Amino acid sequence: MTASKTFRTIVLATGLLGGVSGAALAADLTIGVRAGPLSIDPDFTAAGTHAEAMKHIYDSLIKSGNNLELEPGLATSWTAIDDTTWEFKLRPNVKFHDGSDFTAEDVKFSIERIPKVAGPNPTTIYVRRVKGVEIVDPLTIRVKTDGPAPTLPNDFIRLFVVSHIAAKDYSDSAEKASEGFNSGKAAIGTGPYKFVSWTPKEQLVLQSFDGYWGGKEPWDKVIRKELPNDAARVAQLKAGQVDLIARIPASDVPTLETDSKLTIVRQDSVYLFNMAFDFREKSPQVSAKNGSPLPKNPFIDPRVREAFDLAIDRETITEIAMEGMGTVQSQLVTPNIFGYKPDVKPAPSNVEKAKKLLADAGYPDGFKVTFSFTNDRLPGDKDTGTTIAQMLTAIGIQVEANAQPGAVYFPANTRGDYSLTMSGWGTLTGEANYTLSSLVHTNDPTKKLGAFNIRGYSNPEMDKLIEAAGVEMDAGKREQYLKDANALVASDRPNLSIASIVSAWGMKKTINIVPRSDEDTLAMNIRPAK
Repeated sequence: MTASKTFRTIVLATGLLGGVSGAALAADLTIGVRAGPLSIDPDFTAAGTHAEAMKHIYDSLIKSGNNLELEPGLATSWTAIDDTTWEFKLRPNVKFHDGSDFTAEDVKFSIERIPKVAGPNPTTIYVRRVKGVEIVDPLTIRVKTDGPAPTLPNDFIRLFVVSHIAAKDYSDSAEKASEGFNSGKAAIGTGPYKFVSWTPKEQLVLQSFDGYWGGKEPWDKVIRKELPNDAARVAQLKAGQVDLIARIPASDVPTLETDSKLTIVRQDSVYLFNMAFDFREKSPQVSAKNGSPLPKNPFIDPRVREAFDLAIDRETITEIAMEGMGTVQSQLVTPNIFGYKPDVKPAPSNVEKAKKLLADAGYPDGFKVTFSFTNDRLPGDKDTGTTIAQMLTAIGIQVEANAQPGAVYFPANTRGDYSLTMSGWGTLTGEANYTLSSLVHTNDPTKKLGAFNIRGYSNPEMDKLIEAAGVEMDAGKREQYLKDANALVASDRPNLSIASIVSAWGMKKTINIVPRSDEDTLAMNIRPAK
């Protein structure tokens, strides 16, 4: 190993590996993933691939089940004792990796450190409703909120608990936290695996924790290799260099399914493609076909939005553009999400009706628009966007397809550079208000709502439903508010839901995986085949 590589590899302690016997090595697991953590501090970023890795080392207060249902984690129960207070009963006899006891002090410390150490894509979104934390006894905490907060338990699926003893000197800033956690000094959790080493952009090495409260894992050592190149990931699986890979490209799935040495598992994902219209009076990338400005932004007219909806053949997109690895969707959330409205169906494609709607709106010859979408964030995004662009030409729209890497697309979208977009979104908390309040509520920083609505959409009826759902403690009433809001999205069309992704994992015949709808690839869901 070169000196530079030795420097880049962060090792906790050689003693962690010293006790691994030859027999134990037979139970090692090597996983190939597209991306890994950005730090070993669980609170550094809210990025999904980061949280996926951290779940091995740290437990969250509440767990997210395989279909995003809420399950007991370090909290065994949670109760709203009044409109602004949640009480959490904590799991007894839980040990940290260093042998110390888990108590309410660790939960209070973990909540309070987040605003101080959060980096890019901040994890503060998960504690934004928290006003204060009270320790009732060593196994009971009460969280005071800034108002009724029915979805606080959903937010706490990303509340990772660290040791207040190990992390006390590494919680004043993101830089200080990275120093302590990346060196391993503060990387002490209660999760099923202990931190061993991390080589950024290469691999994360973990070792089974014998004292885990949930029982010992079958894997003595887990190596999570970062293989962002799809072809390289597939090649390493076929060559036996990894035991399992995530996110198989759709084009490779049929071939791999014929390989007698491999097993392929598919799962419907909560990630879905959706288009978003610009509602600003002057939209930057819309014009007449000759390039001259239009008197007004056509997307403000609901007939134009409906015409675009009817131009899209979603079945063709899932079968051709997504190569069978997609499921048609009618809402911004998938059917497993709380608040989904089953009787809202996708509009069937109808080109002739779409043309008439455009003519009625004053655009009998269509107009010109740049359609911007990602080409590297989710499987099939480039082909899906390109196919939609082609479908829009059938109703007279002159479309310039603008496929961009996520690193280019998202900053430009945030700046307001685009008029018509498509990207992926996943409701990772399992509750529709997470998505609706972010995408279709009026952008209102004072209310901490509409953070991702940067295109000027504002509907008072929508805002009223979302705000009511955000404070309604009765689950039945809250669900109805969310269903009504999803129905309003479908009829008003600020966004057009296209299709959700079907994810695929490939693995050796010797192992099996229980897939998750959030696409997390967890060693805890992988077991030796029986």
